[in-house]
Amino acid sequence: MSDPTKTEIIGVLYVVATPIGNREDITLRALNILREVDLVAAEDTRKSGSFLAYYEIKNRLISFHEHNEKKRTPELIGKLLDGMTIALVSNAGTPLVSDPGYRLIEAAIAHKITVTPIPGVSAAIAAMSVSGLPTDSFVFVGFIPKKKAKRLEFLTELSAEPRPLIFYESPKRILSLMEDIISSMGDRNAMLAREMTKLHEEFLRGAISQILETVRARSGLKGECTLLVAGCKTSEHIDPE
Repeated sequence: MSDPTKTEIIGVLYVVATPIGNREDITLRALNILREVDLVAAEDTRKSGSFLAYYEIKNRLISFHEHNEKKRTPELIGKLLDGMTIALVSNAGTPLVSDPGYRLIEAAIAHKITVTPIPGVSAAIAAMSVSGLPTDSFVFVGFIPKKKAKRLEFLTELSAEPRPLIFYESPKRILSLMEDIISSMGDRNAMLAREMTKLHEEFLRGAISQILETVRARSGLKGECTLLVAGCKTSEHIDPE
């Protein structure tokens, strides 16, 4: 027979933001959490292991990424229900923002497990703050479909949105993304941010066509890209041809 006076102890799931480049962009609270939890669930255990080692943090790591999220979620929920504390981290920035983790958070909430954010860096917010575009309201789009037909359809649906748009894209596809935006929305004011907080940090501002011209003149482009595009001015809406 169970003891009615015994209190069931359930663990806590911490969603921990980590730097997007510069390792010093980490909060003291985040470092403390990463030291104190029983387990760190990481998108890439090698990258997170290197980061933890930099701060002389020795902790258990378990992989948690888009390819094993469905399988790993029940396992982590079981550990949390057994009283373990877990920190969820992505490769860079705030977990779940275009990164895996939704299933885990959804399941944790369903099991009445405490989910606590440990806030920090987000590429979208960092870029927005220096874009020169209106910041009172904006739309985070993230990554969009890779296939051209779906991309154009997706962008056309966004063409009348009056608020600034924030896109994530790889350096391999950033040129085609800008080309598709021009054909779907017109040549709008924009800012391309790459390598933020790193040694070769760069911000290119101006019309998308100007940014395209600058990037095309280079032999290549490195670093994840954040592209911010001005919203549609209702009086100047340009219908795609």
